[in-house]
Amino acid sequence: MVALYVASSEAGAGKTAICAGVGKHLLDNGNRVGFLKVTTTDKTIDSDAAFMKDFLALEEPIDSICPVITDPKNLAGKIKEAYDKVSPGKDVVIIEGAGEKSTGEDSHRLVEDLDARVIIVEGYSNKLFQTVSGYKNFGERLLGIVVNKVPGSQLERVHSELSTQFGEAGVSILGVLPEDRILFTLTVGELAEHLGGEILNGDGKLVVLVENFMLGAMAIDPGPEYFGRKTNKAVVVRGERADMQLAALETSTRCLVLSGDIAPNPIVLRRAEDKKVPIILAKEDVIATVARIEEALGKVRFNQEKKVSKLAGILEQHFNFPAVYQGLGLAE
Repeated sequence: MVALYVASSEAGAGKTAICAGVGKHLLDNGNRVGFLKVTTTDKTIDSDAAFMKDFLALEEPIDSICPVITDPKNLAGKIKEAYDKVSPGKDVVIIEGAGEKSTGEDSHRLVEDLDARVIIVEGYSNKLFQTVSGYKNFGERLLGIVVNKVPGSQLERVHSELSTQFGEAGVSILGVLPEDRILFTLTVGELAEHLGGEILNGDGKLVVLVENFMLGAMAIDPGPEYFGRKTNKAVVVRGERADMQLAALETSTRCLVLSGDIAPNPIVLRRAEDKKVPIILAKEDVIATVARIEEALGKVRFNQEKKVSKLAGILEQHFNFPAVYQGLGLAE
C-alpha cells in the first residue's frame, strides 16, 4: 500500500480535480483507492470530500475521510492517525493537502512519516518557477508537478519552457493542462449560495453548470442579439428591467440574477417558468452582485460529476499516468 500526497502552494489550483482524475484512473485499473482530506476549518461538511466519497464509492464515514484538525500542534502526527483509519484494505490512499500552504514544514514531515509520493499542482503564472526550491525539499518522493489552467494558445510554448526550466532543477513535469471553462465554473445552486440570493423557481435546474456570465446594459435594451453572443450563461440584470430579462430569456440562459432585491414582473416569472430558467433574487445592486460573482469564481470547487468526463479527456491527453504508476510501484 502506498500514499499519494497531492499539494499546492496556492488555493484553487485544482488539487481536488487531480485527486479525482488520478483516483478514477487507478480504480479503472483495478486498484483499491482510499481518500483523505484534512481541513483546519470547522464546518459541517466539506463539499470536496463529500464528492470524493461518492465518486470513489468509499465506505468510510465522512468524518474519517475529512477530519477537522483545529489544533496546529503535531499536525503531521494527527493526520497520520487519520490516515491509519482510512488506509486498511487499500492499494493507494490519495491525501489532499490541507489548505493552500500544503507544501510547508508539516507536509514534509507527514510525507516522510508515511513514505508518501508527492504530486504538486499549481495554477499557471509567470512566477511559477520561483517556487521550485520548495518542491525540491520533497526529494525523491516528488513524482512531479502539474501545471493547471494554461491558456490553450500557449500550451506548447509553456510545456517546452517549463520542461526545460524544471528539468534543469531536477523536477519532472507530469502534465501541463489547458484551461477549460467547464472545470472552473459554478452550478446555479452554488451561484445562488455565494450571492446569498433567493431562488424563486426552477429548483430542478440547480445542478446545471453556468459556463458564461453576461451583464445587462444599464440603459438601452440590448435585445436578444446582444444576449445571444454567449450560451449557457447567467445574466445579471437590474430587477426593474423586465425588458432586458425577457430578452435574455429568449437566448441560451441558465439563470437570471436580478439585482436590488426587486421581485420580477409576473410576466417575466411566467416566461422563466415556461423556459425552465431559474431566477435568483440578489439583495445587492449590480456592482456588488458582480463583485460577489468574481469572488465566487475564485473559489470554484471540482465537486460535480458533470466535470469528470471533461477532466478525464484532458488528463488522458496531457497527463503522464505511466510516470505516476511507476512512481507508486504499480502496473498500469
